[in-house]
Amino acid sequence: MRSEAVQQYLNRHGFEALSLKAVLFDMDGVLFDSMPTHAKAWYKTAVHFSLPLTEKEAYEHEGRTAKSTLDLLFQRKEQRNATPEEVKTIYDYKIQIYNSYNLETHPMPGAPALLQKVRQDGYQIILVTGSGQDTLTSRLQRFYPDIFHKDTMVTGKSVKQGKPSPEPYLLGLKVGQLHPWEAIVVENAPLGVRSAVSAGIFTIAVNTGPMDDSILLAEHPNMLLHSMEELNEKWEEIARSFC
Repeated sequence: MRSEAVQQYLNRHGFEALSLKAVLFDMDGVLFDSMPTHAKAWYKTAVHFSLPLTEKEAYEHEGRTAKSTLDLLFQRKEQRNATPEEVKTIYDYKIQIYNSYNLETHPMPGAPALLQKVRQDGYQIILVTGSGQDTLTSRLQRFYPDIFHKDTMVTGKSVKQGKPSPEPYLLGLKVGQLHPWEAIVVENAPLGVRSAVSAGIFTIAVNTGPMDDSILLAEHPNMLLHSMEELNEKWEEIARSFC
């Protein structure tokens, strides 16, 4: 039986049915509890380079490519985009700060169990992340063995325009040879939700950070939950509603 959220999605887009074949996952804040460290690293980087960014605001820009984030900050400060040299210098510094915390990256509670369910149910699993770090594949393989593969990953290096552009999720559909009504997206960031919604995909927003629900709801997700554990607990019910 269709849920109200599914019926509203179908009505909005004029689709006859949502025939689920794949789940597209964001990474930071969804698969890994890494956003607090990223936010701190971005804040310390902004202070070092005298750029206008608070630690709390960093959560709201999660999902942007490094260039998009820095262009935004340079437009605020100097009414111009960052140069390629500035992007490289500043982002390299941010990665250095991030790595200097020397913290073990932990999977988001509930995420490993959820991915096992999704895989057992026979759905494709596709990664759509703004991250372009070289350690991405090894980290995923360590904590999510044999689930993610390079040919089913969209990263910050794969796209010209990062989130909130729909390009990352449209590319995710292309990677999976999918129509919008054959997938759902799991996202935690406002810009990621906007990207997925703009791509016409059923979008589940999971508020795993310090933001008010209103910030995510303003991007019009089809469903809002408050942890990956909650999504894992409700997965069977949600999956049935797509039938």
